[in-house]
Amino acid sequence: MMENEVFASFTFYSTILIIKMYVLAIITGQVRLRKKAFANPEDALRNGGLQYCREDPDVERCRRAHRNDMENIFPFLFLGAIYSLLEPNPIVARIHFLIFCVGRIVHTVAYLLRLKAPTRSVAYSVAQLPCFSMALQILFAVITHW
Repeated sequence: MMENEVFASFTFYSTILIIKMYVLAIITGQVRLRKKAFANPEDALRNGGLQYCREDPDVERCRRAHRNDMENIFPFLFLGAIYSLLEPNPIVARIHFLIFCVGRIVHTVAYLLRLKAPTRSVAYSVAQLPCFSMALQILFAVITHW
């Protein structure tokens, strides 16, 4: 499986993105603890009382960043896996995967650190380009072999 250079590259960048999502989940939990803003009564009771079962803008920002990752990284995982089966040029494929990965990392950093607009939206848009490219190549391959 790892003899396929494209799939190995896809696996590397996908794993980086999954680790990034885990780190974001940990950050969200840490912000919850620091801000004492828990989603569940049992967590609030364990950490000071029911008054801490509440929303917090900083926690919600982390959650939105995480949700945005799920909305974008999960489709990338599907597209990248199928794209890898098309036997694309390994360098071109690696560029696709790298651009997406860097775009998502910049997007998360911009989200969490409240970087000046349009940093986050540019990162989002740049990361969508390789996904759009892979989707078109997949559709073209399917249509020509149907």
